[in-house]
Formats: sequence, structure tokens, C-alpha cells
Amino acid sequence: MDDVSKTANRYRIGLEVRRSVLGDPHVDRAEDAATDFDRPFQELITEAAWGTVWARPGWSKRERSIVTLALLAALGHDEEVAMHVRATVNTGASRDDICEAFLHVAIYAGVPAANRAFKIAKDVFAQLDGAKSAHG
Repeated sequence: MDDVSKTANRYRIGLEVRRSVLGDPHVDRAEDAATDFDRPFQELITEAAWGTVWARPGWSKRERSIVTLALLAALGHDEEVAMHVRATVNTGASRDDICEAFLHVAIYAGVPAANRAFKIAKDVFAQLDGAKSAHG
């Protein structure tokens, strides 16, 4: 398989994984919003993050989700924390898993980072619970 075929395959796999984790609506919005300027970035994250790292064997989507949340919280990437908290609906990571990840963040990356992550998660949970109530 040549490099172009490998890249195309990694992109295809990445798109499948990305959709399974983040959901079709999120991925569709990202793809629809892509321009000539940032399309190469969208392709990069689809191939590298989703088609290479998230698609690797050995860890489940739940495990990858927990680690991703801890890293994003530790680094203060609030929008990504919210997005990945929402994605736990698809990855199988529970609210208890998220709590444990953020407790680790408090110890290893700092209480302010964990405090912010807990606040973001609580806001996302309220939105998710409200959506369930509206449809339930």
C-alpha cells in the first residue's frame, strides 16, 4: 500500500471513529464549517488523532475518553473538555469515571484546573439531563 492509500485509509478509519465518539452532528458541523484555510487541520486531526491514536487496539473508547478528559482538563482546554464530556455518552465513560479523572487532575495538575473541569462537566450534565427530560 502506498503512502497516499495509507493516508486515505487512515482518514476513512479516523472519520468512522470520530463519528462514533463525537457523533454525526458534531462531525458534520465541523466538516461543513471547514474552509480552504483550515481543511488541512481537519484532515490532520481526523487522520492523526482519530485514525491513528483513537483507532489503536489495546484501549477501549472508554479508557481513551477518560485519559483524554484528564489531559484536556489539566491543560485548561475548556471547549474540548465540554465536547469530550458530551462524547462520554458514546464512549461508555461514566460520570464516576469523569469524577475520578478530574480528582487525578487536582492532584497532578492542580486544583484550579480540576475545579474548572468539574464546573464544565456539571454544566454539560445539566444540558444533557435537560435534553433527556425534554424528550422523556
